[in-house]
Amino acid sequence: MAKTRGKGEGSLFKDGRGLWTVRIELPAQEGKRRQKVIRRKSKKAAMDEMAALKAELQKHGDLPTSNITVEKWLRYWIDEIAPQEIRPKSYASYKSTVDGWLIPLLGKKKLDALTPEHLRQMFKDIQRTPKSPKLRGQKDLPEGTVMVGADTAIKAHSVLSSALNSAMEEGKANRNVCERIKPPVKAKVVGKALTLDQAVDLLDRLTFRSDGALWATYLLTGARRGEILGLEADRVTDTLDLSWQLLRITDISTAPADYEYRHLQGTLYLTRPKSRSGNRVLPLRGRLKDILGLHLQGRTEGLVFTDERGNPWDPDRATKEWAKLLDEAGLPTDIVLHGARHTAVDLMHASGMDWDDIKDIVGHSTRQMSKDYRTSTNMGRLSEGIDRLYKSLEPATKLTTNHHNQLGEP
Repeated sequence: MAKTRGKGEGSLFKDGRGLWTVRIELPAQEGKRRQKVIRRKSKKAAMDEMAALKAELQKHGDLPTSNITVEKWLRYWIDEIAPQEIRPKSYASYKSTVDGWLIPLLGKKKLDALTPEHLRQMFKDIQRTPKSPKLRGQKDLPEGTVMVGADTAIKAHSVLSSALNSAMEEGKANRNVCERIKPPVKAKVVGKALTLDQAVDLLDRLTFRSDGALWATYLLTGARRGEILGLEADRVTDTLDLSWQLLRITDISTAPADYEYRHLQGTLYLTRPKSRSGNRVLPLRGRLKDILGLHLQGRTEGLVFTDERGNPWDPDRATKEWAKLLDEAGLPTDIVLHGARHTAVDLMHASGMDWDDIKDIVGHSTRQMSKDYRTSTNMGRLSEGIDRLYKSLEPATKLTTNHHNQLGEP
């Protein structure tokens, strides 16, 4: 009588189809024998997989034997689990990645059979795909066709990793293959910013525009697009409270239960920043305090900045209007609105402000900066830094003076 293999013992052999097969004994359930079986094309891949499975078995005491496909799990995860864990803005991006890349490229594979090789091939397939949907599927691509970038492959890796972590929590998987392979490296892109002279020139030009206060606030705070568009009048006092931001959310029903939001109009909402460093209060001083005071004219309710109809600014429109503003001023139009944030950082640094202070003002949360993160901000220290910034911008003193003249004020 053949001896039954014990828990954790495994065998390696070539099956009738020429595939290397690994069979590992698992703990019996209800007196029934259980095995984990996987197949790989190469002997080395099969041996590596067997070693990994044995290690997981030793760590967890069992291995999942479900034959669930990647597609079946991803559809369950994105519909039932992800909405409770992911912010609405991120959820739309996650779902797009699941439907557009993960399911088409990995959907038919078994969840517990995913390997680093499968992910490497997915990365290659993504980056070999034309960026224009109209060109996809064509054999002969036009010269100079732009392909999907590494950032899409990186996002696919991140989303899949989140889905596999949930699969582990629910006993559908005992490992996350994404942890065994790094995603492609995205080429570093240096954010373009206005020079000091260009920034000062633009601040002067804003004096004569009805929307000048909006763009000046971006340049003088380094705040994010939604933070300024979502700024409310009652949060402008001796400080600037950037505790909410304006976002477009197409389906708020996907929001987790603890997601803080307030509806404004249509698909526009005020939401809380997603990180602690993004939720900040800054001292309001000098030139910016004058600019906002003149703009508000004593108003203490509603959004600080609205469009010509009195409605909340559409975020995409703000981006386009910024580009139009630069074009009219004869400045480089390839500096996006986020470039105003880079410009503000450069201005603060040029004024001699400490990098720690800059971090607190703009709400950076990079790894290096987060090491120095403080739970409370020294308002006096930041006030001194902001005063130095405004002093370095003395050529732009006309900004508030001309505002007074336009309004007929002394």
